[in-house]
Amino acid sequence: MARIFSGVKPSGHLTLGNYLGAMRRWAEVDQHRAEALFCIVDLHALTVAHDPARVRRLTRQAATLLLAAGLDPERCTLFVQSHVDEHARLSYLLECVATDGEMRRMIQYREKSAREQAKGGSVRLSLLTYPALMAADILAYGTEEVPVGDDQAQHVELSRDLAVRFNQRYGRTFVVPRATVPGVAARVMDLQDPTSKMGKSHESGTGIVYLLDEPEVVRRKILRSVTDSGREIVYDRAGKPGVSNLLEILAACEGGDPEELSGAYESYGALKKDAADAVVELLRPLRERHRELAADTEYVDEVLRSGAERARAVARPRVDAAHRAIGLLPPG
Repeated sequence: MARIFSGVKPSGHLTLGNYLGAMRRWAEVDQHRAEALFCIVDLHALTVAHDPARVRRLTRQAATLLLAAGLDPERCTLFVQSHVDEHARLSYLLECVATDGEMRRMIQYREKSAREQAKGGSVRLSLLTYPALMAADILAYGTEEVPVGDDQAQHVELSRDLAVRFNQRYGRTFVVPRATVPGVAARVMDLQDPTSKMGKSHESGTGIVYLLDEPEVVRRKILRSVTDSGREIVYDRAGKPGVSNLLEILAACEGGDPEELSGAYESYGALKKDAADAVVELLRPLRERHRELAADTEYVDEVLRSGAERARAVARPRVDAAHRAIGLLPPG
């Protein structure tokens, strides 16, 4: 059975993009076909300015939403990154294998550092080096597959490069992973800026559907979404990004094809209404289950505790082997 690893960062409230692009697939497909580990990568949330209490709150909320989405602790391992020391232990070793150029070429670092520099500021060193931590997240578990959105494929490629380089220099230690990218709605876009990803941490939430938004809020955001010039309803990501985004969302909710759906609509209003209805119904059971789990904090804590124990048992032998291979003296 293949082993897969993926994670979600508690840097903001989880969104429709997180659910359609990753969480639903984890619950419906990945945990049933593989030995699956899913992680709330809270250490990654520290690479930018943050409120400590908010990170803790969002970490618990993310875990609860993943359970509400259908992750089953009997079928998969769900845990918090900082609860398993092997992530940090391996991250430093991979920093000693990676190059400065590799880190600086990462798209997210370039984009975020450019924004900060434009404002006269600077970014934290951890923002530059966190791809090594992401590689450690993956490689510590002998991961074969990493289900990710297309914007994270570059990080998996770096993980592959570091695994190969480490193995060549110090002896075979790591499995070389590969990214698996879902098709429809792999990257849900912002409703107000359909050329940008629907991110968790945007300053304005008007174009973002959060998983815990009330139904009337979800409807309002979708009905007010930006469309495109002209009246033709066609699926064309480049020429009609707003309409295409709505078609992808509707297709992902209903299990259809966005290009085929485009022929069923003659107006933007009808498309928006159907997309809003579909999203509200999709999220209804998720929100109800989240409400139940949020009231049972002892259960969520136990899931995370046992998940960390299982994850630690998988990661420790490989990380210990990496320490020996690179030249570190084992503790007595």
